[in-house]
Amino acid sequence: MTVENQDIEMEHVDEAEGGEKKVSETDSLVLSELRQNFLLLERAVSTIESRFTTRVLRTIASIRKRLTADILAQVIKDVYPKDSVDKSRLINYLGKDSGNMDLDVDDLAKDNLPILPEIDLYLYLLVMIYLLDKQEFEKGILLANETVAKIQSLNRRTLDQLSSRIYFYYARFYELTGNLAEIRPTLLAAQRTATLRHDDDSQATLLNLLLRNYFHYNLYDQADKLVSKTTFPETAVNNQQARYMYYLGRIKAIQLDYTVSHTHLLQAIRKAPQNTVTAGFQQAVYKLSIIVQLLMGEIPERSIFRQPVLKKPLVPYLHIVQAVRVGDLSKFQETLAKYNEVFRADKTYTLILRLRHNVIKTGIRMISLSYSRISLRDICLKLHLDSEKDAEYIVAKAIRDGVIDATIDHEKGFMKSKENVDIYSTNEPQYAFNQRIRFCLNLHNESVKAMRFPLNAHRKELASAEALRERERELAKEIAEGEMDEDDDVGEY
Repeated sequence: MTVENQDIEMEHVDEAEGGEKKVSETDSLVLSELRQNFLLLERAVSTIESRFTTRVLRTIASIRKRLTADILAQVIKDVYPKDSVDKSRLINYLGKDSGNMDLDVDDLAKDNLPILPEIDLYLYLLVMIYLLDKQEFEKGILLANETVAKIQSLNRRTLDQLSSRIYFYYARFYELTGNLAEIRPTLLAAQRTATLRHDDDSQATLLNLLLRNYFHYNLYDQADKLVSKTTFPETAVNNQQARYMYYLGRIKAIQLDYTVSHTHLLQAIRKAPQNTVTAGFQQAVYKLSIIVQLLMGEIPERSIFRQPVLKKPLVPYLHIVQAVRVGDLSKFQETLAKYNEVFRADKTYTLILRLRHNVIKTGIRMISLSYSRISLRDICLKLHLDSEKDAEYIVAKAIRDGVIDATIDHEKGFMKSKENVDIYSTNEPQYAFNQRIRFCLNLHNESVKAMRFPLNAHRKELASAEALRERERELAKEIAEGEMDEDDDVGEY
């Protein structure tokens, strides 16, 4: 073997040793963070402070990316006693053999030390997240069922935040396997229990999970009944509040209450975190909000479609907005046919179908502004309607609703638009200006009336000031006459 080959082999050995050292350092960092979280959970129990549990749950996102089966097995081995049933169960879910694990001397000292339920469920949660990332859904469902059963057997307020997170992943496993209907009774029972215990975290999470469950099967009536019979906790975190507002907006949109729906969707947009992690939620809310705005007769702002997170997913909805704004029914039908699968996947297809009437109304308004007189046949051709009778019916309805100001000649078959009267030649601007002036004057008068003071209060102040001045004059007079000497209060000196 030459010297060059030896040098090359030594370089590979050094790289391998350096790589192993790097991995071990990463594992040690994760282990130290997990041990620190155990201490925080102990402090949360001893001080009954939920903020320590909140700090622990915030680290899940960063720890999740570095979790491995070996790290979890090592932590489980360090925390649980030697003969713990939970220890062997969790290690088996990780695919490790609990019988071949090395035993330390500390295991003998841990035999009689019980583990806190908070730490126990935290480890269960970490293993559930690990199985979810590895897409081992069958194992995950079994572990989730055991974890939920363990939660239901406990009644500790220090477990509220952990319970809400566990219920979320419990429903997530069933959603990915297409079995959401199976867990609905469990979620309903857990929601009732959380309400009786005033567990706001679990209550908010379970309400959102139930609404998501109903929406998955298009059970909007049941979702509306659930909302009417329950109260969403005001102290819930912003993430849960944003989800709840989105679900309320979805229910109201289906029920044709577009104004209330738009209000809820705006609140969901404002409460949701504005980052790339929540891009999916932002896209879903904006898609529904755009359709609701169009159904209200409003055109969404163009700046929405220029945001980097929303630019590409909102392309089909931009074409819909353009078709509605111009009143082009053919373009609307082409867009609907082209992006049919996208709209069905977003569950906005039925709402978009309602926009057809809005497109027709906009087209009729544009025609009435462009032509003083036009035949019903030409209207039928421009709007791509089926027959002249349909055009006559639609124009008559638009006139009745006040969309256009025109008349129909049924015998000759044409629509005649009335001339646009100069509004400034009428008394309407003067009347509107008079109304505003009257409102301002009334507001001023009411403000003046509200600024009231106690009667004769200034006279009492003047009387007290005059009495003070009189007392000062008397003291000055006594000092001047020598009736009061400075050494009178000295006593026997």
